[in-house]
Amino acid sequence: MVREDGKRNFVMREDGDEDSVYSGNMPRQAALKAARRLDPDDSESEAEDDSTEIRLREKGTDKVHIFEAWAWEQEAPDDKPDWMGEEITKGNVSKKGIEHIED
Repeated sequence: MVREDGKRNFVMREDGDEDSVYSGNMPRQAALKAARRLDPDDSESEAEDDSTEIRLREKGTDKVHIFEAWAWEQEAPDDKPDWMGEEITKGNVSKKGIEHIED
């Protein structure tokens, strides 16, 4: 279901449980937010080799968007704000497909 601001809500599915909610205009935007919560590797190349499957169900529908996701840590940019730490977590995703839930 689309909110007034155009964003949609997606729920992370793990072993039938749905607990974390991510929002975004598109499923990929929500998946990128979810990917940043994964345990990060030291570099992007290591992280991509160690990817994790994440499943996001769009609230109000039976669609489950499936992504391969990975995260890594890297140095923060030189022009970072004062509150930001020295290391930041980056994430990336690759869409595998969509499944429909049958209840």
